[in-house]
Order: sequence, then structure tokens, then C-alpha cells
Amino acid sequence: MPHHTLIRSAEVRDVDAMDALLRPFAAQKIVLLRDKDDLFEHLQEFIVVEYDGILIGTAALHVYASHIAEIRSLVVDMNHQGKQLGKKLVQACEYKAAQLGVRTVFALTYVDDFFTRMDYQIVPKESLPHKVWTVCIHCDKFAACDEIAVVKQLPKTASSTPPMFEQTTP
Repeated sequence: MPHHTLIRSAEVRDVDAMDALLRPFAAQKIVLLRDKDDLFEHLQEFIVVEYDGILIGTAALHVYASHIAEIRSLVVDMNHQGKQLGKKLVQACEYKAAQLGVRTVFALTYVDDFFTRMDYQIVPKESLPHKVWTVCIHCDKFAACDEIAVVKQLPKTASSTPPMFEQTTP
């Protein structure tokens, strides 16, 4: 039976599944914990991936200013990793940023090699704008952050076609 993968903007019906997906990664200190109120408040920033109708991945694009946005809350269910779904979520965030006119995208990560394979450059965290750190105050590791900052400059002209958003596989 063929399997169906769909990448799309998050909807209110996704919040419970997003919360359930993010919690184990937050417990491992891989991403910041977001309560359901926060997910609802920032819902328009989120992109999700479904596999046969089940939400298995998510990412958010948070715009800080006209020139810079962050990819955050990027997770893919452990049972579905290694299928290029994280990459597709990042590409969808990049597409969204480009459509908005944002040319610089960054992430704070523990898996810098994942991002460097997609043409992100490792930069000193201190090179990021100060307003980036407003969310970090809520992290247990704020005083001794060990995440790696990665940045990518997007092309001046956005692609007119979004990355692959739907796929059926055997």
C-alpha cells in the first residue's frame, strides 16, 4: 500500500499533536519546551509534515526583523528520521522566508552538520542580533549555552515554486 507524505502549514487541529511531538525533544533539551498557548500564539509560523495522516514533524520560522529569521522547533519523530523530512521542513521554512523578503535565516542547533550540508555556515553566536536571545532566557542552559549558530544567506530572488510538499511512496 502506498504511503502519503504531506508538508503544509500548521492548523489549529495540529496543536495537540505538535505538543506531543515536541515534548520528548524538549525533555532531552534538544528544543525549548513550548506550551500549547505558545503553540497557538505562534501557529502561523509552523510548518508540519504528515505521514499517512499522522503528524510526524514540525518546524517554525520566526521573523525577527526585515532581514533575519530563525528556524526553530525543528523535530522529526524518531521513527521517521533519515527520510529527508527534516531537510524538507528546513527548505519549506527557507521558501517561506524568501517569499516574505527575508534574506538571512539562522538556527541554533546541536546538529550543525545537518545544516552545513544545506549550505549553512557556522558563525559565532555573538554575531546574531541581541533580540534573538529573548527566547533563550527561558532555557536552563542560558548562562552556558552550548548550541551552535548556523546562518544561511538566501538568494535575492525567491523561487516561484515551493519545495516538494506532497509525495506518495510505495
